[in-house]
Amino acid sequence: MKLAVIGSNMTDLTSYVNRMPRPGETLESTGFTVGRGGKGANQAIAAARCGAEILMLSCVGGDVFGEATIANFKANGIDVSHLKRIQALQSGTATIVVDTNGQNCIVIHKGANNALLPEDVDAAEEALKTCSMILLQLEIPLDTVRRAVEVGHRNGVPVLLNPAPAKAELDMETVCACDFFVPNETELSLLSGRKTDTRQEIEAAAMELIRRGLSHVIVTMGARGALWMTQEGAKYVEAHMVKAVDTTGAGDAFIGCFAAHYVRGGNVLDAMRAGCDFAALSVMRRGAQASYPTQEEVEAFLAEHV
Repeated sequence: MKLAVIGSNMTDLTSYVNRMPRPGETLESTGFTVGRGGKGANQAIAAARCGAEILMLSCVGGDVFGEATIANFKANGIDVSHLKRIQALQSGTATIVVDTNGQNCIVIHKGANNALLPEDVDAAEEALKTCSMILLQLEIPLDTVRRAVEVGHRNGVPVLLNPAPAKAELDMETVCACDFFVPNETELSLLSGRKTDTRQEIEAAAMELIRRGLSHVIVTMGARGALWMTQEGAKYVEAHMVKAVDTTGAGDAFIGCFAAHYVRGGNVLDAMRAGCDFAALSVMRRGAQASYPTQEEVEAFLAEHV
């Protein structure tokens, strides 16, 4: 089964600190790494680690970051035949600060990701027809996301949309055309207009989106696991209780793993359980893609923790 990921790539510039700096304050970091990230690339790598065949639509600049991103995709067996490179642009970067509790703050510069256009999706339509699912996020232009949803819908290819980073201008027509909508609590709150502090509030907000026309809403809730909402009601998958070192990319880990398992087996709850397993192991390590485990590592983790 092949997955198409249409989305961003970033170079992650990560500093580790004992605590988050206050406004105007300078802190000395306890460590620094340069890694591969971006929500689209993260989800592609996670799905590839889970055994899926991946077609990647993305855009990089003409700098060394772009070269490293392409090399990373190839090293993970990802099809880059529809990846675009624009020499005059800078590749996307993410500046990340992680504290000792594993929490993070992120500032992104989209760079070449803003140059992934609707016509690039059109050019890849024949290849997209062969895929079992299209994964989308919002670190690329919204018009490109809309075109990808249209292409998927027209060709009978299921579409999963992760509305991150959250955008108030994301229209419900686009959202409702997707087969799976996978926000976190913050994104769900913005799009539903409801509070999402408790499980009851999350359920109510997810059901609000179902009432507006969505079929499947899956809410990633970090250490609280994940919620699946349909017309029939809510179902939960609990997260493993682990010591988080770095939560960067954990939501992408869940989504990539979920998609890989869903297209293989067709069972939503089983795919969610696999996603929670994969994400739990990822937060025990530093980095985004660098933290994503192999299938063998997941099996060893489950043998010890289940």
